[in-house]
Order: sequence, then structure tokens, then C-alpha cells
Amino acid sequence: MSDRKYRHRGYQDTGKPERKEKPKERSPEPRPRQDQLGPRTPRMVGSVTRARCSNCGTVLVPGFDVNGRCPRCQAELHACKQCLYFDTGARFECMQPIPDPIPKKDARNDCSFYVFRTTVEKDTAPSAPASMATTEGLRPDSARKAFDDLFKK
Repeated sequence: MSDRKYRHRGYQDTGKPERKEKPKERSPEPRPRQDQLGPRTPRMVGSVTRARCSNCGTVLVPGFDVNGRCPRCQAELHACKQCLYFDTGARFECMQPIPDPIPKKDARNDCSFYVFRTTVEKDTAPSAPASMATTEGLRPDSARKAFDDLFKK
């Protein structure tokens, strides 16, 4: 048992020699040299232009029929909701000067201003080519493979 309650420095110092801890020695392993000169090039996420169904969000394959239906939810593709000019804040919910309002925005129509909406998205698929449609589900081992690919040298 000790003669004092607190053992921190400065409390009832009695002249005992201080214990100094030795600094830990580093192993003499050299760091690996970089093979390149200058800063590393950042890995930028690519972007891809995709067409999606506005009803269910399914990615439509390139070359789809604009006058057809969505392969997943069977929504009409030639409708106001799928159009580039559809805007809920605009007059008649269209950015083009249409003379009469179209009552059902998700029903098929023959508007002359219709242009299918495509978006530019970040290509976040780890190994899938940009042209591949992501309508099919991911295989269970693909997530594991993507994780393992992060740590390959």
C-alpha cells in the first residue's frame, strides 16, 4: 500500500526520482516510394445521360419507343409528366405556350411540343459500363466484389 493517495506529479513530492518513459523507437522500415511525379490525378466520377420513367424511376434502355409504355409500371411515355417542358409552377403546367390545358398529365397525348426528359447523372456503378441498363437487379456477390476492388493494389 502506498503512503499517499494521489500519485500525480506535484502532489506531495518527496524527492523520489521521476520515472521517465523511453520514447518508442520506430521501426527502420522505409516508406514505399511513389512511382509517379507530381500530384495524383483524382478519380472523378463520370456522368452519363439517362432516360428515366417519371412514374417509377426505371432507367429506360437507349433506343426505347417514346410512343410506348414503361416496361416496369406500364405508364405512358408520351405524356406531360414525362416531357422536358413539364413544370408544375408554369401556366397549364407547361413551359411552352400551349393554347388549352391538358387535363390528365399522366395520360397519353399528342402535344406538338413533347420532348422526352433525359437527365445527366453521376455514373456510380463500380464496374458496369455506362451503356448497360440498370433495370436488372445487382447480383449478391457484386457488392462484395465492389468492396474487394476498393482495396486492390
